[in-house]
Amino acid sequence: MSQLQRRDFLTRTAAFAAATATLSAAGRADAGDPSFMNNVPDHLLAGKDLPTFKFALEKSEGKVIGKSSGKEATVLQLPISKGIAGVSMTLEPGAMRELHWHATAAEWAFVLTGHVRTTVIDPQGSAETNDFGPGDVWYFPRGHGHMLECLGDKPAHFILIFDNGYFSEFGTFSITDWLGHTPKALLAKNFGLPESSFDGFPKDEVYFARGAVPPAVPAAPLQGRKLPALTHKYELLEQPPHKIFKGGREWRVDSSRFPISKTVTGVVLDLEPGALRELHWHPNADEWQYVIEGKISVTMFGSHGRYRTEQMEKGDVGYIPQGYGHSIENVGDRPCRVLIGFNTGNYEAIDLSQWIAGNPADVLATNFSKPTSLFEKFPKQDVFIAPGK
Repeated sequence: MSQLQRRDFLTRTAAFAAATATLSAAGRADAGDPSFMNNVPDHLLAGKDLPTFKFALEKSEGKVIGKSSGKEATVLQLPISKGIAGVSMTLEPGAMRELHWHATAAEWAFVLTGHVRTTVIDPQGSAETNDFGPGDVWYFPRGHGHMLECLGDKPAHFILIFDNGYFSEFGTFSITDWLGHTPKALLAKNFGLPESSFDGFPKDEVYFARGAVPPAVPAAPLQGRKLPALTHKYELLEQPPHKIFKGGREWRVDSSRFPISKTVTGVVLDLEPGALRELHWHPNADEWQYVIEGKISVTMFGSHGRYRTEQMEKGDVGYIPQGYGHSIENVGDRPCRVLIGFNTGNYEAIDLSQWIAGNPADVLATNFSKPTSLFEKFPKQDVFIAPGK
């Protein structure tokens, strides 16, 4: 190869590599990897007006089998929500969300009503079974196999949060779907059993399996007990609130309190009538909201004079992209409760009052063309929750 040919070859190779890298980055961004989100234009957020960030989750149809159901809010139902997907799931007594795993998302859950038992296995073969009640949280890392079953004689209702807005709960890898489409000869060889052992197995995905109510005390796994180093359970509402204010309170759990939860932080926010979770933004995460009780008004600021307000009520979902300014206000006549999820294990926020308080009065006076004396009246510390009148 001549020097000229060599230079031409290297030039074309470099150009191809650069193009491949660009396409790869765009593909990963489209797939919901937040580390690439700011490198690729988002047409939904680049328009003259901000898109809707609200979806009526509990009013959607979802998937229903018997008296068990799953309703989801992914980027398909709420196009702005590229970083986080959510599911409202109800299990009837004796029902189980069958053994499955998620290839592209971790799962964080909050129990609203009833009781749930889970079993999860990790790549080291360690397995943990836990029972959950209202206010409890679980977290399963991406790709870890697990199941969920209703405990007792009353239905269980819980909210699932996934760290990928493109993930669909109805596209999981389920054990019946896998075994039902694998030849019996292959299964027999895999398990060292006769082919007849697999006669009568389901041919298609079961999704919600139905059987007897589970025993009060869980049986040991077939392999015996082999617990993981980190638990998958956290009793969020059994803890004291993270912060208490005149207008409300907040419970928060991130990886500093729940070490296994490396990609999701969860918050339960209570606001008294008229109270406001002040204007703020999150530098490192998208925010997903589920209204448990009450009526709220959520605002979002998107630069270039773009501003949008959505009214949300019980069962509605909201989504704020990373870095966008927003607030949450209780506009009802009774206390409200909002479940909030972030696609990071490390909670970060900057509040507007905190930002103002972090600057000298003369800087603020110059910025706003107002007297210095005005800013001496502003809060000297973070407000976080402003009470109603």
